[in-house]
Amino acid sequence: MKILAIDTSNLILGIAIMDHEKVIGEYITNLKKNHSVRAMPAIEMLMNECDIKPSDLTKIVVAKGPGSYTGVRIGVTIAKTLAWTLNIPLVGVSSLEVLAASAGRYFPGSVSPLFDARRGQIYTGLYRFTGGDGEQLEKDQLILTKDWVSRLRDEQGKVLFTGNDLSIHKDLLEAELKDIAVFADHADFNPRPSVLARLGQMREEEEVHPFIPNYIRLAEAEANWLKENNKEQKEE
Repeated sequence: MKILAIDTSNLILGIAIMDHEKVIGEYITNLKKNHSVRAMPAIEMLMNECDIKPSDLTKIVVAKGPGSYTGVRIGVTIAKTLAWTLNIPLVGVSSLEVLAASAGRYFPGSVSPLFDARRGQIYTGLYRFTGGDGEQLEKDQLILTKDWVSRLRDEQGKVLFTGNDLSIHKDLLEAELKDIAVFADHADFNPRPSVLARLGQMREEEEVHPFIPNYIRLAEAEANWLKENNKEQKEE
């Protein structure tokens, strides 16, 4: 089983190829550059380096969000196109779960991965890993950081926070949660595409055409359009 994993859901561009239990190739960058231009060349380069042909692939695994609206859409579009063209299974995995598993698979408490969502908000969820296997304790959500802090105050045990946007919210988390809060090392802030491949390895495939990203919220432009459209309908 040769799996191609793709993550473009945030600034991270992550590509991995996994053959059964062996990661045979992994590519990660954390740059503010256009994924739409770089993703396919990165996939092609890694496959060439690993001597993998498209016909060798048996599954596509993609980080399906939440994250950057454009980034999530690019990764999902590429994954759907490849799965449909090659007639192989497609699996989507939460981008937050990938981040949580990358940093906290062996942490003895719960893990809260986070992406900044501006205006004092974060995308986050709560996970726990026992012997490498994950359990979702709180669903992925968009929430004000101060409200998330209030929810975690009664958490039994430590909470590991991780993500490249952690510095934006760290002061509040540290001040309010004190000893409950543990912060991942910066080397673990990047979600690993090899972890994405492993998470998707045994999950059931999803139908390609109906498969959609999990944005959690509408893109701002789309939300504004709907607001204006509803306003016009009420005025008619």
